[in-house]
Amino acid sequence: MFIEIQNIKKSYGEGRSCVQVLDGISTQIERGAMCVILGPSGSGKSTLLNIIGGLDTVDSGSIRIDSREITSLSPEILSDYRRDTLGFVFQFYNLIPNLTVKENIEVCRYLSPSPLDVYELLEILGLTEHQDKFPAQLSGGQQQRCSLARALIKNPKLLLCDEPTGALDSKTAKDMLKLLEEINERYGTTMLIVTHNDAISAMVHKVIKIRDGQIVEVYENEKRISAEALEW
Repeated sequence: MFIEIQNIKKSYGEGRSCVQVLDGISTQIERGAMCVILGPSGSGKSTLLNIIGGLDTVDSGSIRIDSREITSLSPEILSDYRRDTLGFVFQFYNLIPNLTVKENIEVCRYLSPSPLDVYELLEILGLTEHQDKFPAQLSGGQQQRCSLARALIKNPKLLLCDEPTGALDSKTAKDMLKLLEEINERYGTTMLIVTHNDAISAMVHKVIKIRDGQIVEVYENEKRISAEALEW
């Protein structure tokens, strides 16, 4: 099993102001799977993603990624873990405004001993003709594709996507999901996609539903549909 999460608890604040954000989360995800973490705002899904990504700590519990326990790692080793294992795609693109599309992608290329080919990624993501443009010259969908390419250039084992379609219109969102689907099939990248959009659930291998910090449902799709066939 590629991801093993056991009884994760996380709270913020103290005393009467203490809020239990995650309350005993346990689940497993296979290598190469696309998995959706689905839930309303405030359910704890983004906190779980941040903990898996080494951006937040736990109160108790265990997380193993590729057989490696990450909850007890020092900040320095966590930084290495993020560099060597993860790619992040956020709702907001965080592109460097004075670098071109190609330069934004190549910033992360040098973090990996075995990066993907930048020109192949530009072609797959439909960015070849835009590679010399700056972020301000791109549409929202093009900026999101550039953000995806930047995350993928490292050839990460695990891609973490926090509301990757949240700021996009329905057509552009579907195009983004088609790209994630193609990347998963081409490179076998394990993907965790946090979303409140239930429609996305139909295209992935596994769905984890969270409410009030607890998993309320887990299931695997025996008959997945393509991103192209999704209905909003």
